[in-house]
Amino acid sequence: MGKHSAETPMLSIAHCQGDTNNPRGGQKIICGDILFKSSGTFQSPSLNPSDKADCLWQIHVTNNFLIMLTFDNIQLQGGCQNDYIEIYDGPPKSSPLLGRICSSSHLTYTSSSNFMSVRFYSRYSSGSFKAQYQSLPADQNTTLLCLPTYMYAVVDRHYLQSQGYSVGSISLADPQCRPKITSTEVIFNISYSNCGTSRQGNNETITYSNVIKVPAPGQVIKRQKDLHLHISCKMLQNTWVQVMYIADDVIDVNKTQYGRYEVSLTFYNSSSFQWPVHDFPYYVEMNQNLFLQASLHSSDQNLTVFVDTCVASPNSSDFRTLVYELSKSGCASDSTYSLFPSPRSDIARFGFNAFSFVNRFPSVFLRCELLVCRYHDFPSRCYQGCVSRFRRNADSSHEQVNVVVGPVQLREAHTESRNIRLASAIEAKGETLSSEPAASSHIPLAVTTMVLVAAALTVGGFLWKRRLQEAIPYQKL
Repeated sequence: MGKHSAETPMLSIAHCQGDTNNPRGGQKIICGDILFKSSGTFQSPSLNPSDKADCLWQIHVTNNFLIMLTFDNIQLQGGCQNDYIEIYDGPPKSSPLLGRICSSSHLTYTSSSNFMSVRFYSRYSSGSFKAQYQSLPADQNTTLLCLPTYMYAVVDRHYLQSQGYSVGSISLADPQCRPKITSTEVIFNISYSNCGTSRQGNNETITYSNVIKVPAPGQVIKRQKDLHLHISCKMLQNTWVQVMYIADDVIDVNKTQYGRYEVSLTFYNSSSFQWPVHDFPYYVEMNQNLFLQASLHSSDQNLTVFVDTCVASPNSSDFRTLVYELSKSGCASDSTYSLFPSPRSDIARFGFNAFSFVNRFPSVFLRCELLVCRYHDFPSRCYQGCVSRFRRNADSSHEQVNVVVGPVQLREAHTESRNIRLASAIEAKGETLSSEPAASSHIPLAVTTMVLVAAALTVGGFLWKRRLQEAIPYQKL
């Protein structure tokens, strides 16, 4: 396999916020980040002796790579009850604990998948650490991807033949779903809703499972075990969890990968939701009604999608510095925000009146937090509507997905911008003409003068209009 090119390391102490509800007068620091690069670094925030910190970093690298995590400069002095670092082999609530660090040390951990979580807790002791991670190639005999509508499983043909198995007898739980066999690979495209795929749910995951079966050679007797490759795609919180392992075989293989749901967010030109908007920037009128549809793309029809939170920003990559809240936890924050009936459970529709960030930026981007739940799972978050605080039921499950759409621009601002460019072009043309000798000019002096006056009036009128605008964070369009 070729070398894996590492990206520039990233230092992260992002998503930090303080809470002064601390009996000792310090702050409760909640921080962490989701790290997607193939390598990087992160560290604990700066703490005062009276502060408390509870931080979570989740590392998610490319499919079929593992994570090697190394800690350095660990300073933990409060004992295991007040100062510790926990490392999980996957998401923190449902994965094995790889280790718990309670003192100063230099340690290295390796994941069994492309996902790892690190939790840092410090109470009244100013604990600190630095860590770095990098990606390592995983075993390439088997590959598993959990795609939006099916599981993509690949088994190396040479691997099967080297273990004495025939590729001609390989099958799924439903033998009618046949693989594509090439000279080097056996490829299965396994639907989430058929081919013998089963589905189970608990308080954190929705699991889709199937099994690839390869019988041992021999018609009367056999001297080796059948090969069973158990394939599972587990959906939990922000990720698809992908698991492949081989049971009852001479070779033990355990393969886990992580991916994400595919959810699209589309503008429509009316409340009939018949004609989607394809051109961006999307130019709109002042206070125009905007209509959006969130669509979940999955072959599993027993899912539902819910719009939890939507915020707007003038920057598509920064939803912290300057934001405007449209909805939060299913509740309308903007007076024009409203929901519309949806034809199917995998579609959610909503709308609001257009606005812009005055005197700052011409564009508006939206980022919406969507939840995916089991259909008719009434205790789940998707069926609770507007709530300020949600307590998850032990038998319910949902996944959170973030989607960004935009930009949206005010049509008037777009027209003014074009007028400025046109006026500048006319002025430049006038300067060019006036710089030529009088004998070579074919335009009368009176016409040239009128063009220059018109250009001056256009630019002056635009500047006067900009001075009259108030410097407020946002306004209705």
